[in-house]
Amino acid sequence: MKNILIIGSTGQIGSELTMELRKRYPHGVVVAGYIAGAEPEGALLETGPAAPADVTDAWQIAGIVTRYNIDTIYNLAALLSKVAEEKPQAAWKIGVEGLFNVLEIARERHCAVFTPSSIGVFGSDTPKDKTPQDTIRNPQTMYGVTKVSGELLSDYYFKRFGVDTRSVRFPGIISSATLPGGGTTDYAVNIFYSAVKGEKFLCPIAAGTFMDMMYMPDALNAAIKLMEADPAKLVHRNAFNITAMSFDPEILSAQIRKHAPNFRMEYSINPVLQSIAESWPDSLDDACARMEWGWMPEYDLETMTKDMLDKLKIKLSHG
Repeated sequence: MKNILIIGSTGQIGSELTMELRKRYPHGVVVAGYIAGAEPEGALLETGPAAPADVTDAWQIAGIVTRYNIDTIYNLAALLSKVAEEKPQAAWKIGVEGLFNVLEIARERHCAVFTPSSIGVFGSDTPKDKTPQDTIRNPQTMYGVTKVSGELLSDYYFKRFGVDTRSVRFPGIISSATLPGGGTTDYAVNIFYSAVKGEKFLCPIAAGTFMDMMYMPDALNAAIKLMEADPAKLVHRNAFNITAMSFDPEILSAQIRKHAPNFRMEYSINPVLQSIAESWPDSLDDACARMEWGWMPEYDLETMTKDMLDKLKIKLSHG
């Protein structure tokens, strides 16, 4: 990878992925693609080129690919699970029709494409514990439907046209730098803000509801490492199970109280989020990612919790 376009560069993952790629490829070009109303600011704007990149506008994306001689596209445009349930038509247009635009451009311009999938591709008929790489994908949400469609469409473009498509099924992503954007696992970020602020946390997910999670540094490394992997070793291109930890709200709050003994949590269950969470796996089997491209997380629940609290204390103290 030398010349990279990030579609969705100002989102939760995109804002940090763009900066990480610029750090790792200082002699390349990493374009921060954005949509109106979500323009890059600060370091994201100052450290490299930026351009309007609406995934639903094929001509606009193609223009950027031509202008910057792009060879790799990270297509991060999507509406997350909660928002997608409220706006299913927009979720389909962005998640599937937008991906189709990207894949067509990649076919014509010989680009590699990374489009993240999600644990949302799984549903209530999927094995809940250590969910296999190859298993039933029957999502019960529009977000999951778009992600399954994306996996199938990306595989088709690889097999039919030779487009170098790759993807991972991200679990919930926890970040100290950026706020989540409307996903079912958002509570696992918001809880840390409440703990640092000394506020009681009202948890929208019920005790005993396990979901896979991952700290942002591991998520960034996974996306980049997969795109750098030897293509000859990749069997499951779209998409690899990856995970770092699995917990329920009680386990997470207990870990936080090791550092903030006065932290309090009560439950105020959101029935929509709870229904989505219950349809997802309790834990994933990521053996294929470990075997095919050397995936290995660096953070577990204990190390992630300490780092999150330390970083948020600094962040919130600066206003």
